Amino acid sequence: MDIETVKIRADKVQVFYGENHAIKDVDVNILDKTVTAFIGPSGCGKSTFLRCLNRMNDTIPSCRVEGGITLDGEDIYDPRVDPVQLRAKVGMVFQKPNPFPKSIYDNVAYGPRIHGLTRSKAELDEVVEKSLRRAALWNEVKDRLQAPGTGLSGGQQQRLCIARAVATEPEVLLMDEPCSALDPIATAQVEELIDELRENFSVVIVTHSMQQAARVSQKTAFFHLGNLVEYGETTQIFTNPRDPRTESYITGRIG
Repeated sequence: MDIETVKIRADKVQVFYGENHAIKDVDVNILDKTVTAFIGPSGCGKSTFLRCLNRMNDTIPSCRVEGGITLDGEDIYDPRVDPVQLRAKVGMVFQKPNPFPKSIYDNVAYGPRIHGLTRSKAELDEVVEKSLRRAALWNEVKDRLQAPGTGLSGGQQQRLCIARAVATEPEVLLMDEPCSALDPIATAQVEELIDELRENFSVVIVTHSMQQAARVSQKTAFFHLGNLVEYGETTQIFTNPRDPRTESYITGRIG
């Protein structure tokens, strides 16, 4: 039995947007090399909480985060922590594919360049290839690395954004509804990819699709009205939820 390693620990996390209390008292341990799904109705706080994990909420002036969040035991909200460095460790993939208006190569090379992770063009080439391979995109783009990333199909663009996120060798990958803008075939490719990525990363995915959560995750957290109602093994949450609110959501009575 593997000893489960806690990667991120959230302790009594509260989030306020001005007067609005969006997240209430969330306690959760996110494990390493595991896919954790956040599910719940629209507006329940799952994306807001996800954005706390790499301090994306810092960019919203009215937003205030209280409580504790640690990555490998270190407080990520400590004033000495540089959010830019944090986001190299905790990568993020958004709902809509958002490649930079640059070449495929430069999209992936961007992070390693700004963080000074490579010493030569040969090393950078290697990182770009490895990242595109990890994102199951290399074979499709290897002959047109200088073509614009925006010229790829939606599913390829999303895999390019995943390659861009993994290029800085993050430890955690956050994904905010990464398949909601994709067709079923592209969705299946990204889901397969998520399963492979967890060998090296802790992956946290927000999804509105319960089927997707059931397919890709080992742990599931159910949010409702800003509260973390229930968190546990995905199979247990879907087959034998402990809280009646979870059961109502899973059987389609709320949502």
